[in-house]
Amino acid sequence: MKLRVPRAALAAAILAAPLSVSPVLMAPASAQWIVYDPTNYAQNLLSATRALQQINNQITSLQNQAQSLINQARNLASLPYSSLQQLQQSVQRTQQLLGEAQRIAYNVQNIDQAFRANYGAGSASMSASDQQLVAQAKERWNNTVSGLQDAMRVQAGVVGNIDTNRTQMSALVGQSQGATGALQATQAGNQLLALQAQQLADLTAVVSANGRAQALAEAERSAAAEQGREQRRRFLTPGVGYQAGNAQMFPGSN
Repeated sequence: MKLRVPRAALAAAILAAPLSVSPVLMAPASAQWIVYDPTNYAQNLLSATRALQQINNQITSLQNQAQSLINQARNLASLPYSSLQQLQQSVQRTQQLLGEAQRIAYNVQNIDQAFRANYGAGSASMSASDQQLVAQAKERWNNTVSGLQDAMRVQAGVVGNIDTNRTQMSALVGQSQGATGALQATQAGNQLLALQAQQLADLTAVVSANGRAQALAEAERSAAAEQGREQRRRFLTPGVGYQAGNAQMFPGSN
């Protein structure tokens, strides 16, 4: 009995046969095959990524260092404005006015000498003549008037410095607010402190001048009271005070 296989099944069996039974065509010996290794490719890609990250980190570090140097340069930049000359001129004007004090100056020896001569207990002594008492009283009055004038001159000088101080204060505040670094801000602050010190010096000068004038006025009143007691004593002393005598009201009349 013969087994018959359908033609369609025979064709399917031929097509499903392994490729190993197919004839293999060999490439020429001079040809090269390109082999793709997924694992090696992934490692190379990871290494390249890490290298790029390191480069980015170095670039960022260099940028930070450059910014730090820029900030240091700003912090070390000096303030391009100085009010020292104007402040010194204001102080010199006030000192000049104090140095021009009339008669009794701001000198300890000068004050002691003047008080011994015209304000002390000996200024109205019993041995002093009436002419001496009058001269001493006039000297004290002149000292008091001069002290008051000096005080007013110092006050006028300090008032004249107010406009200069206002201008300098405005400029220094503007420099401080626009400072680009710590050094400029510090220097502007130091100059503001110097301006404040100059204003305190003016205030001290005014207080000193006013105190001097007030002290001279008080000393004059004290010395005048002492001299008044001496003159009253002389007037009431018998034989020295008033004595009656003849007086002619209209000389030359008959």
